Amino acid sequence: RVYAEEQKFRIGVRLLSGTADAAEAGAAYSALAGACIDRLLQPIAQDMAVRHGRIKGASVAVVAFGKMGGQEMAATSDLDLMLIYQVPDDLAFSDGKSPMSVSQYFARYTKRMISALTVSTAEGALYEVDMRLRPSGSKGPLATSLDSFDAYQADSAWIWEKMALTRARVVAGPETLRRRIANLIRKDLTQPRRQADVAHGVLDMRNRIAAEKGSVSPWDLKQVRGGIVDVEFITQYLQLVHAHDHPEILSTNTAEALTALAERGLVPDALAPVLMRAVYLYANVAQVLRLCLDGSFDPDAAPEGLKALLIRTASAPSLQVLEAELRETQSAVLAAFNRILGVAEPD
Repeated sequence: RVYAEEQKFRIGVRLLSGTADAAEAGAAYSALAGACIDRLLQPIAQDMAVRHGRIKGASVAVVAFGKMGGQEMAATSDLDLMLIYQVPDDLAFSDGKSPMSVSQYFARYTKRMISALTVSTAEGALYEVDMRLRPSGSKGPLATSLDSFDAYQADSAWIWEKMALTRARVVAGPETLRRRIANLIRKDLTQPRRQADVAHGVLDMRNRIAAEKGSVSPWDLKQVRGGIVDVEFITQYLQLVHAHDHPEILSTNTAEALTALAERGLVPDALAPVLMRAVYLYANVAQVLRLCLDGSFDPDAAPEGLKALLIRTASAPSLQVLEAELRETQSAVLAAFNRILGVAEPD
């Protein structure tokens, strides 16, 4: 915990001093989280072996989604995780004095991992963790077998789960299992899909999010219409529609994926620069706000130092000009979203 907090502090200093940009900070925060998870797995496995024995031939990997999956984390980002295990077919229980079934064993393993990441000590908590992207969400098992993961993605996953899968990246575990999971993810994302089905699923999820968390503030970069969510949804929609014919567009990082899509002519003309501009503008401003604030940004009440930092980070002459640029960009992104997803513009 001490090491993690020190590293977060160093990344923040580099960000604020201008020696690291938003993309570099996002990659550094994500790499740090991955290192923490990887470091925790061995002592968790050792503790499980002492208490409940081992499952011979079993292996475990951790998959990150969202900002960690895309290597776009900020200082206070939580971790969207899934634990996937693989066990020989002929084993049903661990071999200890207090044996557990395979499913119970890895559910307990996952709880230990969550606790290690989230429990607050004198040095603080490492991260908040969200496991709801596992198959069947909060109703499903806490840990997922590789076969169950494959079957669920093939037969039962909703479009919004496919969208989340575009951000899935294996961050810990043995190399063999990592490759197997990555190959299954790629196999699923490159399946042919009906464009109308994907569009319907994306629009349904966007409308649900807007109804629950919608905002009209240009400084709520994530939830405002034309903000971060819309850029990510456009990117995920295009990946799901075109990955069958163009698997090289698959990247968990939004900027990299948009670049690959644009290079292959899969983003409508003139919209690629709009979306790329939004990615970098939003990332630069969001990294500073997440580092410096616990809550929402109020330009009227914000400290002058924070205002000056935002102005410098965005290379704007004033905060008013930056806000106008955010509004203009959000309007352009929303128009791009509606055009790409086939949403009729209001009269």
